[in-house]
Amino acid sequence: MHFAYPPRKSSNPTAYIPRSTKLPTLRRNRIRVIALGALAFFFLFYLLTRPSSHHAAVTRTPSGKPPVVLVTVFDNKASESYIQSIKENRIQYANKHGYETFFANVGDYKLGGSPGSWTKVPAMRHAITKFPDCKYLWYLDQDAFVMSPSVTLEDYLMKASTLESLMIKDHPVVPPDSIIKTFTHLKGQDVDFVLTQDNDGLSVGSFVLRNGDWAKFFLETWYDPIYRSYNFQKAETHALEHIVQWHPTILSKLALVPQNIINAYSQPAKGVAYKDGDIAVRFPECSKSKSDDCVVQSQRFEQTWRASFKNS
Repeated sequence: MHFAYPPRKSSNPTAYIPRSTKLPTLRRNRIRVIALGALAFFFLFYLLTRPSSHHAAVTRTPSGKPPVVLVTVFDNKASESYIQSIKENRIQYANKHGYETFFANVGDYKLGGSPGSWTKVPAMRHAITKFPDCKYLWYLDQDAFVMSPSVTLEDYLMKASTLESLMIKDHPVVPPDSIIKTFTHLKGQDVDFVLTQDNDGLSVGSFVLRNGDWAKFFLETWYDPIYRSYNFQKAETHALEHIVQWHPTILSKLALVPQNIINAYSQPAKGVAYKDGDIAVRFPECSKSKSDDCVVQSQRFEQTWRASFKNS
């Protein structure tokens, strides 16, 4: 018996239809987007939740120990006895109130060819590094004595209510013609930088800085190489006048106070003369004249401060 053969397959198969790539491509793109989104989410979550000791250190408020650091820079042109007298004055005042002192010399820092008077700026920054918990820094030139041993800087000047009563508001930063003036609405607790003017403009021989992030920002701005490269006639003084007028971030923290508050002069030719009760006296530019001029101008004040400290 014969059985029928099964039907044969066609020798002409249907044409090959290529598989569409559109759907897999869309799927791959969607998977890539989801993966990248998930990665970004987890990275953001990590940044927001991880403990950051560095962040805490940058933003922490100084404890106020010591309350004040007195900073002075010496140019070593004066006699050794005069320099020693200045150091004794600072140390005795600091010891009386639990303050600290920071002494530096011209030549301690690389100024890139700038005048030695710029040394006060890196010296202040160095003092913050050495005393990170101090509340205030008082820069006082080598041509000055502290004259009131019983007076603390905090009560005398930096208490908010006292500072507000002393602040000179709506006043030209660089008199008499500057259109940039001190803020009228600034409150005492918001002030981080206190200084005075003399007959020539801003005076940087005595100023007070509140320690904190703003102080570091300010000192770094002031010391910017671009300002040191301008070769201002009065170096760091004219650089400060420039940044105060052109940077509201600086001006918004600045308070001008009457000159005699922290910067009275031994002679009235260049500014307000010292009187009993002022916290300090300066002999401006004595170091630029004869080598013994600072000694001569300071002699009567040295006798006074030593007697005052002895009796306080």
